[in-house]
Amino acid sequence: MFKLYHMLSKAITIFVFFSSLTNSNASIHLEQIAKGFDRPVWACVPNDMNDKIWIIEQTGLVWIIDSKTGTRESKPFLDIRTDVCRKGNEEGLLGLAFAPDFTQTGRYYINFTNKHQQTQIVRFTSENPQTTHLSTAETIMVYPSEFENHNGGWLGFGPDQMLYISDGGSGNDSNKHGQALDTFLAKILRIDVSQPNGYKAPPDNPFIKNPQAKPEIWAYGVRNPWRCSFDRKTGDFWIADVGQNNWEEINHVTFAKGAGANYGWRLREGNHATPQQGTGGPAPSGSIEPIYVYQHGGGHQQGFSVTGGYVYRGPIHELQGRYIFGDYQNPRIWSFIEVNNQATDFKDHTLELQPKDGKLHSIASFAENQKGDIFIVDHTARSIK
Repeated sequence: MFKLYHMLSKAITIFVFFSSLTNSNASIHLEQIAKGFDRPVWACVPNDMNDKIWIIEQTGLVWIIDSKTGTRESKPFLDIRTDVCRKGNEEGLLGLAFAPDFTQTGRYYINFTNKHQQTQIVRFTSENPQTTHLSTAETIMVYPSEFENHNGGWLGFGPDQMLYISDGGSGNDSNKHGQALDTFLAKILRIDVSQPNGYKAPPDNPFIKNPQAKPEIWAYGVRNPWRCSFDRKTGDFWIADVGQNNWEEINHVTFAKGAGANYGWRLREGNHATPQQGTGGPAPSGSIEPIYVYQHGGGHQQGFSVTGGYVYRGPIHELQGRYIFGDYQNPRIWSFIEVNNQATDFKDHTLELQPKDGKLHSIASFAENQKGDIFIVDHTARSIK
């Protein structure tokens, strides 16, 4: 039996997303591995550690779970609750990324909203894989969030070993950050954290020579990139960008074309002009059009808040190369195959991926371990009466 893990969470449980194959048929199903978390919003696994999962709670805790037994460590891996602002629903501890050499250096990075409602990126050094001393904290970036929502919060290392950071902007982008290059908001940032302290903007960043631009910017024109990922096989970059009033979108670029990419916000919502009067317009010249959009609603191919996932590269043949993603408010799980930057062979996996005696409620994140198994983090799994 092969396992495609899924993690579901909060208010009641965290589940695991299992897949199995036999000689005669293929099936995918969902099983619980852990429960009792407080608004878990992200999960990840360091290199060379497939049997454990790190789960972050929005309130500022990070827990380690045994992926086979669901057993939680008795003490949190990290506790920064006293530093985290949770005034807004989309504030808090939102992202975590392990350095590619974490098992040797113990270095990892978090993205959270601090008490001053700023976005803060901090590096920690863990002396062992179970604990973190707060004295090792080093703030490497801090900048105003401006708003309580659309904080993005994703962190991830790319195939080039650089650290990537996502951030969003307010509804209808009242301050016009999306198309501006003098702010970190509504951007994908790229920084080099390989040196002993601090960071530097890589010299090949696309706007490094523009004196009016932030040198850390790698791409721009995103609204609220809620979970991004790099394809572990090809290096392609994927963004799930939460829409405004009508459309949710998935963006895709090859890694070579990601530098300097403009995804169109605030002029564009999905592949349409943003409908707010005086806001929307034609797509900017050379901008990236979404690979997939879906309209707001409660139908089988609709939703209200996209949750980005991963291109599946695990052991299950039938799922190879499929980009797996979902929706937070209309809890569905979908996938498609990218062919020449077109979404093909779209599938709805929602019915087959319901946990036993329960139901997915709010899909907050997906996660991936080093074997390519996929996990799902969900809020408030409800029992079926």
